[in-house]
Order: sequence, then structure tokens, then C-alpha cells
Amino acid sequence: MSPESPQMPSYAQRRKQRIDALADASVDREPGVSLVRTAWRRLRRDPVFLIGLVITVSFIVLAVVSPWLAPWDPAARPLLDAVRPQSNPVPGPEAGHLLGGDDRGRDLLSRLLVGSRQTLLVGVLATFFGLIGGLVLGTLAGAFAGWTDSLVMRIVDVMLSIPSLLLAFSLAALATRPSQWTLIIAIAVVQVPVFARLLRGSMLGQRASDHVLAARSLGVKRRAIVFRHMLPNSVGPVIVQATLVLAVAIIDAAALSFLGLGNPDDRSPEWGQMLGKAQPYLGEAPHLAFYPAACIIVVALGFTLMGESLREALDPKTRR
Repeated sequence: MSPESPQMPSYAQRRKQRIDALADASVDREPGVSLVRTAWRRLRRDPVFLIGLVITVSFIVLAVVSPWLAPWDPAARPLLDAVRPQSNPVPGPEAGHLLGGDDRGRDLLSRLLVGSRQTLLVGVLATFFGLIGGLVLGTLAGAFAGWTDSLVMRIVDVMLSIPSLLLAFSLAALATRPSQWTLIIAIAVVQVPVFARLLRGSMLGQRASDHVLAARSLGVKRRAIVFRHMLPNSVGPVIVQATLVLAVAIIDAAALSFLGLGNPDDRSPEWGQMLGKAQPYLGEAPHLAFYPAACIIVVALGFTLMGESLREALDPKTRR
């Protein structure tokens, strides 16, 4: 080999270069993607989520603009002259009244539209109050061990041992005067143990995590550990569960209103209340029950589809 020829690398140098090249090729140069962004990438390609999202958004928008969208005042009786108890107890569709009227001559379409607002209000408030109560009990049980956890869990177990609709019915029946607020409180109390148990389980998992153990070893106070580390990392599944509970709250509210335990003033329509008022006319006018029942089913289905898709997308075990 002449002095001018370049020196060949040794075997060790060639091996090192090959390993470095393989390491560089295996490194992902793209920035990391958060769990939320990854979940959104999955959700926007999921037809089940998109169907649930369309139903839910349409329902919310409709409930917000329903007072301006309704062609008639839901308490007005423009079809009263067409009501004849013997021959025509329920007016049918006609010009200006697409779905006809009810037994009191009120426009059915207007009552359905305005009733969506009352249904949404009851479902959202009941779920919100139930979520707050569940967060309080779940935080107490998950952050503190010993008798506090045992006491809270025994209360939750007793509440879960009673069927939810039966418990809500019993609580609503205790009110001397049924109203919309008694309905909301009864449904909210039923939802509290669901959120409490879920949050408690998530917080127990966080208590044994590395970052919580490191914070304890550094002498961080328990209050800061609970509210800065454990609770923020545990509340995600609870928020997702709220979308599923909202569907159950809407169904429970409709059931209690159907039984006469909701707002007794039918000038403010609600779908469950309308369903109950339609029972005497199922033979000659089944559409009085069909339309509010269909609205309840479709809206509950929308929240359920969206909630199930969210739960699967945000669960690390199901990430593909």
C-alpha cells in the first residue's frame, strides 16, 4: 500500500460506524405527540364518534335557539277550535302546524323544540351536580387511607346497591311539591357514587406512581400532592364518563317526568312530560308519544356513541 493511499478503517471503527448509522435510522425525528392529539386523530376517522358528535351538537344548538325557532308559543292554543273531544280530540297536521297539535290545541312542533331546552337543562345540571359530589367523595377516598376511605366507600356501596331509577324515584317522591329542581337533585344524587368510585380508583393508581412517590420523598405537603399531582392526572376518565352519564340522566329525567314527578306546569314542555301526557291518546293519536320518545332515544344514543368513542380513544390500552 503506497503512503499516498487513504488508510482503511479498522474492523472496530467500521462496526462503530454501522451501529451509529442504525441508531440514527431508528430515532424518530418527529416531535412527540400528546395523548389528546393522538386521540383526536383516531376520533376524526371514527364514524361512530362522528355520528354521536353530529347528534349531540345538533341537539345542543337546537336547544339553545329553540325559543326563536319555534313557530308558536308552546303555551299558546292556536288549534283550540279544532279540538273536539268526541270526534277529533287531537288535531292533525295542517297549514302552519307541521305536526298538528295536542289535546289542548297547542302546536306540537313548537312544544318539541322548546322541550329540548328543558331536557338539556335537566340533564346537564343533574350531571354537573353529580360530578361535583363525586369529585368530593372520590378525592376524600382516594387521597386519604384508613377510616375515611372505608366510610366513603361504604356509603357509595349502599347507594350503588339500590337501582338508580328506583333511588331517583324515591328521592323525587319525598318532595312535597314536585318541580324541575327536585328532579335535578334526585338524578344528581344517583350519579354521585358512579363518579366517586371511578375517581377513587384512578387516584389509588396515582398514589403508587413514581412522580407522587418522588414528591413525598422531597417533603411536599399532602395537600399539594393531591391537588397538583394526583387529582389532575385522575380526573380525565371521570370527565369522559360524564358524557355517558348525561345520556342516562336524560333518560332518568324523562322517566320521572313521565311518572309525574317533574315540573307539573305543562306550559314549560319537557319530553318526558309530553310522553306522559300522551298516554290517554295512544289509540287515536300515537304520534303524540312517538315524537318525544324518538327525540329522547336519538339524543341519548348520540351522547352514548360519543362517550364510548372518547373512552376508547383516551384509554392507553386501546391505542393502536
